[in-house]
Amino acid sequence: MHRVEDRERAAHPEDLNRLVLKRLNTADVDGLVALYEPGAVLALPGGRVAVGHHEIRAAYAQLVAGRPEFLPGTVNPAVRNGELAITSVRIGGGDFTVEVARRQADGTWLWVIDQPSLLS
Repeated sequence: MHRVEDRERAAHPEDLNRLVLKRLNTADVDGLVALYEPGAVLALPGGRVAVGHHEIRAAYAQLVAGRPEFLPGTVNPAVRNGELAITSVRIGGGDFTVEVARRQADGTWLWVIDQPSLLS
């Protein structure tokens, strides 16, 4: 397994959706967590929310434990406003994911808020 520092980073907000799919399908929990700011929030089933890297790591560890296959959706163009962007993916059946990303000091992008239909 690669160190988190060696993993590909999101140069554009839309890259986050591609990277999350790749890391979900390889059960790369640390790589998934690396796509989020330290205080990010991730919506979970039942109206629960994972806050911060520790809780997000636990949620993803549970999600990928059975090694399910995640299929790609249709990535929509990001809507940007300065250092913020809304990203979204249309998933089969008409469901969507919606995320808020923020540009980091090094120019890469991380999610701050994630409402993934795939976790519902």
